Amino acid sequence: MSVPVFEEIEPAADCGCPGCARQRRDLALGLPVRAGGHPAAHGARRALVLVTAAGVVLGGGGAGVAGADPAVDSATDRATDRTAGGVAGVGGPGPDTPQGGRGPLHGGAHGPGSAPSPGADPTTSQISTESLRKTTRAEIVNRAKTWVTAQVPYSMERYWNDGYRQDCSGYISMAWNLRSNEWTGSLDRFADRIDRADLQPGDILLFHNPADPTRGSHVTIFGGWTDYTHTAYVAYEQTKPRTRKQPTPLAYWEHSDRYLAYRYKGVVSGGGGGGSGSGNAGSGATAATPYPGPSKFGPGANNAYVTQLGKLLVARGGKKYYSLGPGPRWGEADRRATQAFQRAQGWKGREADGLPGPQTWSLLVSGKGKDIGGSSGSGGSSASASGFPGRGYFRPGQSNAYVEKLGKQLVKRGYGKHYASGPGPRWTEADRRNVEAFQRAQGWRGGAADGYPGPETWRRLFR
Repeated sequence: MSVPVFEEIEPAADCGCPGCARQRRDLALGLPVRAGGHPAAHGARRALVLVTAAGVVLGGGGAGVAGADPAVDSATDRATDRTAGGVAGVGGPGPDTPQGGRGPLHGGAHGPGSAPSPGADPTTSQISTESLRKTTRAEIVNRAKTWVTAQVPYSMERYWNDGYRQDCSGYISMAWNLRSNEWTGSLDRFADRIDRADLQPGDILLFHNPADPTRGSHVTIFGGWTDYTHTAYVAYEQTKPRTRKQPTPLAYWEHSDRYLAYRYKGVVSGGGGGGSGSGNAGSGATAATPYPGPSKFGPGANNAYVTQLGKLLVARGGKKYYSLGPGPRWGEADRRATQAFQRAQGWKGREADGLPGPQTWSLLVSGKGKDIGGSSGSGGSSASASGFPGRGYFRPGQSNAYVEKLGKQLVKRGYGKHYASGPGPRWTEADRRNVEAFQRAQGWRGGAADGYPGPETWRRLFR
């Protein structure tokens, strides 16, 4: 009796069964065999399977079909990209975590058969900006926070109720509001490469290892610097066992030098809701941090927004109301400082009740309106050296006359040693370091000496 020989069948291009679909994906990604990839991606075929007659009944000389190999399926499910997910706190790297590949959204408006994001340039594989959903930085971070709050379990096989895969690249796809679940090898198509010094909340730090995507590849969302040294940042990431937000060394625990900074092409400035009126009833210019709601302020409130409010008020002239400095617990100092800021805008009655509404918050976080004491912020008409133009002029990517004016004054005051050439109108790390040196010379530390000028820095520099 001859021994039958079974040769593995190549996945059909038009077959929609899970097995063929998975093998086509592995062929496209070119994963190594040990990670579950198809051997044809490396120029070889699986060895012919010889089935002996012992214990096997073959009917009519017909050829049987080999069943699915659970071990192969498991390896395939685990393959695509891997992260070194750190343990809680800034300490050391944690265990390796597999990440999933590119795929469609599941459920909602984008079912399993939904098409990938449109607008790809066939010559460069880049996605056109016009085809992307527009979003703000605040919206990106807020979407990232939803998974942190929900403690979404890590999985490269499961999809959360919003349709996105529960791994690191699916998490970025969700935060950026992409139309498909991307992977570490495709996220850069939706973004522009930037310098690490220009990182802003909502940008990402991406490491993709094309030689072997299962070793080291990972991506995190940049949530902001932890302090003025810019050596660590708040990272939002999807890793085992669940979504987390924690201080992380720049750029990551392992392979730090291989992480690249990217900015989503669809990010836009602004994004607040419209409205009318002023004070607590209205809505103003879009804030870098969206208004969290009235429940976060007032008697009994104890949260990070109260601290942020206090720091903003101190920067706008409200330091005299705080004997110990702003903190997370709402106090009379917060109410009085808020009321003073509201009255500086010319508001009366309920519009100056000492409780921040959307308009109050918007003016504070954007650096607009009048400071406590009557001086103008960026919303004022003064463009002279004595009028602080607003914090928005002094951020990575900004280029304007105020940056150059600031730099020249720093040089004049003896704080220009970090300029190799210039100063000029484009904000650079040299500007930040020189401002930081001036702030530290005032005796300020921590967030008060972060290198970004506020009203008091500006006033002291030009007085």
